Amino acid sequence: MTEQTALPDAPGTEDACAKPDAAVVRDALGVGLAVGLSGFAFGVTSAGSGLTLAQTCALSLLVFTGASQFALVGALAAGGNPLTAAAGAFFLGVRNAFYGLRLSQLLALPRAVRPFAAQWVIDETTAVALAQPTRRAVRIGFTVTGLTLYVLWNLTTLLGALGAEAIGDTDAWGLDAAGPAVFLALLAPMLKNTTERAVAALAVLLGLGLLPVLPAGVPVLVAALAAPLVLWARGRRAGGAEDGAVRGAAEGEGER
Repeated sequence: MTEQTALPDAPGTEDACAKPDAAVVRDALGVGLAVGLSGFAFGVTSAGSGLTLAQTCALSLLVFTGASQFALVGALAAGGNPLTAAAGAFFLGVRNAFYGLRLSQLLALPRAVRPFAAQWVIDETTAVALAQPTRRAVRIGFTVTGLTLYVLWNLTTLLGALGAEAIGDTDAWGLDAAGPAVFLALLAPMLKNTTERAVAALAVLLGLGLLPVLPAGVPVLVAALAAPLVLWARGRRAGGAEDGAVRGAAEGEGER
Protein backbone atom coordinates (compact mmCIF):
# COMPACT_ATOMS: atom_id res chain seq x y z
CA MET A 1 0.00 0.00 0.00
CA THR A 2 1.39 3.39 -0.95
CA GLU A 3 2.68 5.43 1.98
CA GLN A 4 0.97 8.80 2.30
CA THR A 5 2.76 11.33 4.47
CA ALA A 6 1.19 14.52 3.17
CA LEU A 7 -1.91 14.86 1.06
CA PRO A 8 -2.29 17.78 -1.36
CA ASP A 9 -4.48 20.55 -0.06
CA ALA A 10 -3.51 23.61 -2.06
CA PRO A 11 -5.84 24.66 -4.92
CA GLY A 12 -4.67 23.22 -8.21
CA THR A 13 -2.50 20.50 -6.69
CA GLU A 14 -5.37 18.11 -5.97
CA ASP A 15 -6.65 18.18 -9.56
CA ALA A 16 -3.58 16.36 -10.84
CA CYS A 17 -4.16 13.28 -8.68
CA ALA A 18 -7.82 13.67 -7.75
CA LYS A 19 -10.25 10.75 -7.82
CA PRO A 20 -13.87 11.46 -8.78
CA ASP A 21 -16.11 11.74 -5.73
CA ALA A 22 -18.56 9.29 -7.30
CA ALA A 23 -15.85 6.66 -7.61
CA VAL A 24 -14.87 7.09 -3.95
CA VAL A 25 -18.50 6.83 -2.85
CA ARG A 26 -19.01 3.72 -4.99
CA ASP A 27 -15.98 1.97 -3.49
CA ALA A 28 -16.96 2.98 0.04
CA LEU A 29 -20.53 1.79 -0.40
CA GLY A 30 -19.32 -1.52 -1.79
CA VAL A 31 -17.20 -2.18 1.30
CA GLY A 32 -19.87 -0.94 3.71
CA LEU A 33 -22.63 -3.04 2.19
CA ALA A 34 -20.55 -6.20 1.84
CA VAL A 35 -19.25 -6.18 5.41
CA GLY A 36 -22.35 -4.69 7.00
CA LEU A 37 -24.41 -7.76 6.11
CA SER A 38 -22.12 -9.80 8.38
CA GLY A 39 -23.85 -8.18 11.34
CA PHE A 40 -26.63 -10.72 10.86
CA ALA A 41 -24.20 -13.53 11.69
CA PHE A 42 -23.07 -11.66 14.78
CA GLY A 43 -26.66 -11.16 15.94
CA VAL A 44 -27.38 -14.86 15.55
CA THR A 45 -24.13 -15.89 17.26
CA SER A 46 -24.60 -13.46 20.14
CA ALA A 47 -28.17 -14.52 20.81
CA GLY A 48 -27.12 -18.15 20.59
CA SER A 49 -24.41 -17.58 23.20
CA GLY A 50 -27.00 -16.43 25.72
CA LEU A 51 -26.87 -12.63 25.42
CA THR A 52 -30.17 -10.78 25.42
CA LEU A 53 -31.44 -8.73 22.51
CA ALA A 54 -30.52 -5.50 24.33
CA GLN A 55 -27.01 -6.73 25.14
CA THR A 56 -26.43 -7.87 21.57
CA CYS A 57 -27.52 -4.55 20.08
CA ALA A 58 -25.53 -2.59 22.68
CA LEU A 59 -22.36 -4.41 21.66
CA SER A 60 -22.79 -3.40 18.02
CA LEU A 61 -23.76 0.17 18.89
CA LEU A 62 -20.96 0.81 21.39
CA VAL A 63 -18.12 -1.58 20.52
CA PHE A 64 -18.58 -1.64 16.73
CA THR A 65 -15.58 -3.76 15.79
CA GLY A 66 -16.58 -7.12 14.41
CA ALA A 67 -13.53 -9.19 15.36
CA SER A 68 -13.75 -8.13 19.01
CA GLN A 69 -17.49 -8.71 19.11
CA PHE A 70 -17.19 -12.21 17.67
CA ALA A 71 -14.31 -13.02 20.03
CA LEU A 72 -16.34 -11.91 23.04
CA VAL A 73 -19.52 -13.84 22.27
CA GLY A 74 -17.54 -16.86 21.08
CA ALA A 75 -15.71 -17.09 24.39
CA LEU A 76 -18.95 -16.64 26.32
CA ALA A 77 -20.67 -19.31 24.23
CA ALA A 78 -17.84 -21.72 25.09
CA GLY A 79 -18.44 -21.11 28.79
CA GLY A 80 -15.53 -18.73 29.30
CA ASN A 81 -15.20 -16.26 32.16
CA PRO A 82 -16.72 -12.88 31.17
CA LEU A 83 -13.56 -11.05 32.26
CA THR A 84 -11.34 -13.32 30.18
CA ALA A 85 -13.68 -12.97 27.21
CA ALA A 86 -13.65 -9.18 27.55
CA ALA A 87 -9.84 -9.18 27.79
CA GLY A 88 -9.53 -11.12 24.55
CA ALA A 89 -11.94 -8.75 22.80
CA PHE A 90 -10.03 -5.75 24.17
CA PHE A 91 -6.67 -6.94 22.85
CA LEU A 92 -8.15 -7.55 19.42
CA GLY A 93 -9.57 -4.03 19.44
CA VAL A 94 -6.28 -2.36 20.39
CA ARG A 95 -5.25 -2.33 16.72
CA ASN A 96 -7.86 0.36 16.08
CA ALA A 97 -5.87 2.76 18.25
CA PHE A 98 -2.93 2.42 15.86
CA TYR A 99 -5.25 2.98 12.90
CA GLY A 100 -6.38 6.17 14.60
CA LEU A 101 -2.85 7.53 14.80
CA ARG A 102 -2.49 7.24 11.03
CA LEU A 103 -5.99 8.42 10.15
CA SER A 104 -5.69 11.49 12.36
CA GLN A 105 -2.95 12.73 10.03
CA LEU A 106 -4.83 11.93 6.84
CA LEU A 107 -8.26 13.21 7.88
CA ALA A 108 -7.05 16.29 9.79
CA LEU A 109 -10.50 16.73 11.36
CA PRO A 110 -11.44 19.53 13.77
CA ARG A 111 -10.95 18.62 17.43
CA ALA A 112 -14.68 18.72 18.13
CA VAL A 113 -15.35 16.04 15.50
CA ARG A 114 -12.53 13.62 16.39
CA PRO A 115 -14.26 11.84 19.33
CA PHE A 116 -17.23 11.00 17.08
CA ALA A 117 -15.03 9.92 14.16
CA ALA A 118 -13.07 7.64 16.49
CA GLN A 119 -16.10 5.34 16.75
CA TRP A 120 -15.71 4.54 13.05
CA VAL A 121 -11.98 3.79 13.10
CA ILE A 122 -12.02 0.11 12.14
CA ASP A 123 -10.38 -2.15 9.54
CA GLU A 124 -12.72 -1.30 6.68
CA THR A 125 -12.79 2.49 7.05
CA THR A 126 -9.02 2.53 7.43
CA ALA A 127 -8.52 0.43 4.30
CA VAL A 128 -10.79 2.64 2.20
CA ALA A 129 -9.26 5.86 3.55
CA LEU A 130 -5.66 4.78 2.97
CA ALA A 131 -6.45 3.88 -0.63
CA GLN A 132 -7.38 7.48 -1.52
CA PRO A 133 -4.97 9.94 -3.17
CA THR A 134 -6.26 13.22 -1.71
CA ARG A 135 -7.51 14.46 1.66
CA ARG A 136 -10.96 15.17 0.22
CA ALA A 137 -11.20 11.59 -1.07
CA VAL A 138 -9.93 10.26 2.26
CA ARG A 139 -12.65 12.11 4.14
CA ILE A 140 -15.38 11.02 1.74
CA GLY A 141 -14.23 7.39 1.77
CA PHE A 142 -13.96 7.29 5.55
CA THR A 143 -17.33 8.95 6.14
CA VAL A 144 -19.34 6.96 3.59
CA THR A 145 -17.79 3.64 4.64
CA GLY A 146 -18.26 4.39 8.34
CA LEU A 147 -21.84 5.59 8.01
CA THR A 148 -22.93 2.76 5.71
CA LEU A 149 -21.26 0.08 7.79
CA TYR A 150 -22.44 1.44 11.14
CA VAL A 151 -26.08 1.67 10.09
CA LEU A 152 -26.18 -1.66 8.25
CA TRP A 153 -24.15 -3.56 10.88
CA ASN A 154 -26.49 -2.47 13.66
CA LEU A 155 -29.61 -3.14 11.61
CA THR A 156 -28.51 -6.64 10.63
CA THR A 157 -27.37 -7.33 14.20
CA LEU A 158 -30.93 -6.61 15.34
CA LEU A 159 -32.39 -8.80 12.61
CA GLY A 160 -29.97 -11.63 13.40
CA ALA A 161 -30.76 -11.54 17.11
CA LEU A 162 -34.49 -11.51 16.44
CA GLY A 163 -34.10 -14.35 13.96
CA ALA A 164 -32.13 -16.42 16.46
CA GLU A 165 -34.87 -16.00 19.03
CA ALA A 166 -37.46 -17.07 16.47
CA ILE A 167 -35.68 -20.26 15.37
CA GLY A 168 -34.75 -21.33 18.90
CA ASP A 169 -31.67 -23.54 19.34
CA THR A 170 -28.99 -22.09 17.03
CA ASP A 171 -26.70 -25.11 17.60
CA ALA A 172 -29.29 -27.38 15.99
CA TRP A 173 -29.08 -25.26 12.82
CA GLY A 174 -25.29 -25.13 12.86
CA LEU A 175 -25.37 -21.35 13.25
CA ASP A 176 -22.78 -21.49 16.01
CA ALA A 177 -20.22 -21.72 13.19
CA ALA A 178 -21.41 -18.49 11.59
CA GLY A 179 -19.20 -16.24 13.72
CA PRO A 180 -15.89 -18.03 13.10
CA ALA A 181 -16.71 -18.40 9.40
CA VAL A 182 -17.36 -14.69 8.97
CA PHE A 183 -14.26 -13.83 11.00
CA LEU A 184 -12.09 -15.99 8.74
CA ALA A 185 -13.71 -14.51 5.63
CA LEU A 186 -12.82 -11.00 6.85
CA LEU A 187 -9.30 -11.99 7.86
CA ALA A 188 -8.16 -13.98 4.81
CA PRO A 189 -7.95 -11.08 2.31
CA MET A 190 -5.79 -9.09 4.76
CA LEU A 191 -2.97 -11.67 4.77
CA LYS A 192 -0.88 -10.29 1.93
CA ASN A 193 2.70 -11.28 2.78
CA THR A 194 4.64 -14.17 4.28
CA THR A 195 4.98 -12.59 7.71
CA GLU A 196 1.24 -12.01 8.06
CA ARG A 197 0.47 -15.56 6.95
CA ALA A 198 3.02 -16.95 9.41
CA VAL A 199 1.46 -14.96 12.26
CA ALA A 200 -2.03 -16.20 11.32
CA ALA A 201 -0.88 -19.82 11.03
CA LEU A 202 0.94 -19.74 14.38
CA ALA A 203 -2.04 -18.07 16.06
CA VAL A 204 -4.32 -20.83 14.75
CA LEU A 205 -1.95 -23.53 16.01
CA LEU A 206 -1.68 -21.92 19.44
CA GLY A 207 -5.42 -21.33 19.73
CA LEU A 208 -6.50 -24.80 18.63
CA GLY A 209 -3.66 -26.59 20.40
CA LEU A 210 -4.40 -24.97 23.75
CA LEU A 211 -8.18 -25.17 23.45
CA PRO A 212 -8.46 -28.56 25.21
CA VAL A 213 -6.17 -27.62 28.12
CA LEU A 214 -6.98 -23.98 28.91
CA PRO A 215 -10.25 -22.34 30.03
CA ALA A 216 -12.46 -20.84 27.32
CA GLY A 217 -11.28 -17.40 26.27
CA VAL A 218 -7.67 -17.93 27.37
CA PRO A 219 -6.41 -19.59 24.14
CA VAL A 220 -7.23 -16.46 22.13
CA LEU A 221 -5.12 -14.41 24.54
CA VAL A 222 -2.19 -16.80 24.17
CA ALA A 223 -2.62 -16.77 20.39
CA ALA A 224 -1.88 -13.05 20.48
CA LEU A 225 1.74 -14.01 21.21
CA ALA A 226 2.03 -15.22 17.61
CA ALA A 227 2.82 -11.73 16.31
CA PRO A 228 5.80 -10.94 18.60
CA LEU A 229 7.13 -14.50 18.21
CA VAL A 230 7.12 -14.34 14.41
CA LEU A 231 8.61 -10.83 14.39
CA TRP A 232 11.34 -11.95 16.82
CA ALA A 233 12.18 -14.95 14.64
CA ARG A 234 12.22 -12.76 11.54
CA GLY A 235 14.54 -10.28 13.26
CA ARG A 236 16.92 -13.04 14.30
CA ARG A 237 16.96 -14.47 10.79
CA ALA A 238 17.62 -11.05 9.28
CA GLY A 239 20.34 -10.37 11.86
CA GLY A 240 22.00 -13.73 11.11
CA ALA A 241 21.94 -13.06 7.38
CA GLU A 242 23.46 -9.62 7.91
CA ASP A 243 26.22 -11.04 10.14
CA GLY A 244 26.94 -13.68 7.53
CA ALA A 245 27.23 -11.04 4.83
CA VAL A 246 29.59 -8.98 7.00
CA ARG A 247 31.77 -12.02 7.73
CA GLY A 248 31.82 -12.96 4.05
CA ALA A 249 32.90 -9.46 3.09
CA ALA A 250 35.60 -9.47 5.77
CA GLU A 251 36.93 -12.81 4.59
CA GLY A 252 36.96 -11.57 1.02
CA GLU A 253 38.99 -8.52 2.04
CA GLY A 254 41.41 -10.75 3.95
CA GLU A 255 42.11 -12.91 0.91
CA ARG A 256 43.11 -9.93 -1.20
